[in-house]
Amino acid sequence: MKICIINGPNLNLLGKREPEVYGSQTFEDYFNTLKEKFPQIELNYYQSNVEGELIDKIQELGFSYDGIILNAGAYTHTSIGIGDAVKAITTPVVEVHISNTFSRESFRHQSYISGNAKGVILGFGLRSYELALMSFL
Repeated sequence: MKICIINGPNLNLLGKREPEVYGSQTFEDYFNTLKEKFPQIELNYYQSNVEGELIDKIQELGFSYDGIILNAGAYTHTSIGIGDAVKAITTPVVEVHISNTFSRESFRHQSYISGNAKGVILGFGLRSYELALMSFL
């Protein structure tokens, strides 16, 4: 089984950025923990701060992978293009957020991805990614 985690803008700053919201662990460290916990999954990771690069990666993997876990960051709430890319592919996508977006600013309550995703997991910290992985097993 091949699954890719795709992270959007500012998620490269995990461990440094607003630790009270996002925690103090880097994503790279957490990703290594996931790979150890799920050795039966070929797990890949991609991060970009650029909307078009995220769309390109979704399209690249969207017909050959068994799953995509997508945390599009702020693009979740602004990018019709990313939402359309998720709709266009056959690979199931689970939308993930570290924080509970519904307990934050009102603009974070809208997602252009959710309607085309297999499911949405949010508010469980980095463990949201693990829950998403479990949904593919």
